[in-house]
Amino acid sequence: FAEGLLIILVGREVTKRQSEFLKKDKEYIATLRLGKETDSYDKTGKTTNTHDGTLPDQDRIKDVLKNFQGEILQGPPLYSAKKIKGKKAYQLARQGKKVVLKSTKITIQEIKIVRYQPPDLTLKIQCSAGTYIRALARDIGRALGCGAYLERLVRTRSDNFSLKKAVNLDSLDQENWQEHLIGVDKNR
Repeated sequence: FAEGLLIILVGREVTKRQSEFLKKDKEYIATLRLGKETDSYDKTGKTTNTHDGTLPDQDRIKDVLKNFQGEILQGPPLYSAKKIKGKKAYQLARQGKKVVLKSTKITIQEIKIVRYQPPDLTLKIQCSAGTYIRALARDIGRALGCGAYLERLVRTRSDNFSLKKAVNLDSLDQENWQEHLIGVDKNR
């Protein structure tokens, strides 16, 4: 359910700079399924809560989304790679162990409705590195009072690199991959 832009670094000097790319702002198109929550906050998880009432209208959603603009605190998903005493949170969660993760500050520069066809709400989200879109789906669903999980995710941008200008992985082979290399300091 997750797809989109993937930056691949090639060469010793460039791969040393990997952490720089992880810290850059991102942009996503995210489809939330309203009316249910799952333990992983996405479609792969087990349903933990179901809302049987009326789903909110678009005006209500717009009002709620205003609360998610700017700097906010976000609790990461239990099924994440965050470390707890050297172990990844998802490993502990899968073992049935209690997992408590600290909230972190993230920034949502922009969040807007692309399409709303209940129960699916598609959003365009521009955010800081470290933002868990699955957790954002959970939080938006709870703020709407109906619950939500992430149904689909497409990364459309990472820093100045965009999906529109990306090369499809299936089109690369041993003869042509070097033709598609670009310098990491060039805008793309």
